[in-house]
Amino acid sequence: MKAEPSRTPVESTDFNRRDFLKGSSAATLVAMLGGTPLVAPSVLGQEKAAATQSGVPLKVAVIGCGAWGREILNTLARLPSAEVVAVCDSYQAMLRRAKEPAPKAEALTDYKAILENKDITAVIIATPSHQHKDIVVAALKAGKHVYCEAPLAHTIEDARAIAAAAKEASTLNFQPGLSLRSDPQRRFLLDFIRAGAAGKTAFARAQWHKKQSWRRTSPNEDREKELNWRLAAATSPGLIGEISVHPLDNISWYLDSRPTAVTGFGSTVLWSDGREVPDTAQAVFEFPKGAQVTCAATLANSFDGEYEMLYGSDATVMLRGNKAWMFKEVDAPLLGWEVYARKDTFYKETGIALVANATKLAAQGDKPVEEAPYTSTPLYYALESFIYNTDIIHTAVKDFVDNFGADDKAALAEALSKAVINNKPAATWRDGFDATVMALKGNEAVMKKARIEIPASLFEV
Repeated sequence: MKAEPSRTPVESTDFNRRDFLKGSSAATLVAMLGGTPLVAPSVLGQEKAAATQSGVPLKVAVIGCGAWGREILNTLARLPSAEVVAVCDSYQAMLRRAKEPAPKAEALTDYKAILENKDITAVIIATPSHQHKDIVVAALKAGKHVYCEAPLAHTIEDARAIAAAAKEASTLNFQPGLSLRSDPQRRFLLDFIRAGAAGKTAFARAQWHKKQSWRRTSPNEDREKELNWRLAAATSPGLIGEISVHPLDNISWYLDSRPTAVTGFGSTVLWSDGREVPDTAQAVFEFPKGAQVTCAATLANSFDGEYEMLYGSDATVMLRGNKAWMFKEVDAPLLGWEVYARKDTFYKETGIALVANATKLAAQGDKPVEEAPYTSTPLYYALESFIYNTDIIHTAVKDFVDNFGADDKAALAEALSKAVINNKPAATWRDGFDATVMALKGNEAVMKKARIEIPASLFEV
């Protein structure tokens, strides 16, 4: 059986659907508005990939070698804890490109050959969303640890099958590609927001603006159809499913709740080329306690890029790339750190600079802070967590089975629960399933231009 087609570039520039995660600096603009940079405790210049417990790199394979698959390969090349021993794609051109970041990897067109290879410990799946289920389920049955890109699938039924398989495979590490959950800056903000520093959340919004068509061309008609899976209603989760799944998951994580309904709006504004998926979409999610979250995405305009905003009764928090800022309300209470932080005046507004080592005022200078303490991408941290956590789980299970056998499932589970205490932050199968359900219901609302209830039972696995 051939490997499923890769996730492919949606433009000749090799744009991938998650390049919004890389972000860009907006500190100067934010400072002009009187923003407060929110920065986690500094490890600037100290970032170093965590090694495996054994000191031996983990043998991994990447299935799906399109633009994002190659981004994954480039990132893995920076992780000494990982050794890419195989790459897989049904399209030879993608395989040839994949050999550049992984020259020593075996190139395969049949993903089953990877699953049969006992030397491969983990697989990373970066095929199109509608092809995830069969590969993930087979990989888990073959005893492989799995990293699967988000969304988990293009239907809730397929996503639930993946989640159920991951839940059942309790001795294996399954991690969905919700990379923001591994990003240290985002995790720093989790406690900040949940502690109520911004007050009661009134609403939030996430936007993604990128002017490009998502259409790919090929001299081969069948290949062109495969390349344009994002434009077909039968295979595409749409802009909300493919793009907004990440910020939607991030915001719901901060709010510590799931939406109960969503209203969608969508239309094809610019790219009237026969596509079945709107090039512009908005989904408004209704959360408990009255908060609403709007996810907006368009392929018709690039202005203002991509970022998230959380509007609270005491402050607004803006998240962009690996940076964040806070804009306080005039009646907001003091949080304490303002006493030590530098104050910058912009027009008639005063911004309070919250930076790492904030008490070292002499070292801060007079300029708004541009640096972020974490300079790697969310993908880097997510893959680092996957490799590190997989090694912990794999080693713990192997040690237990070698010493006591595999019959005592309860004792094995107890040993494993103690081992994973040292795990690095990462999304779970539950996080992946919940995010996929939310995003797919958002896309459904967009396609129907309607309000759709999201019952709690929909999240059951």
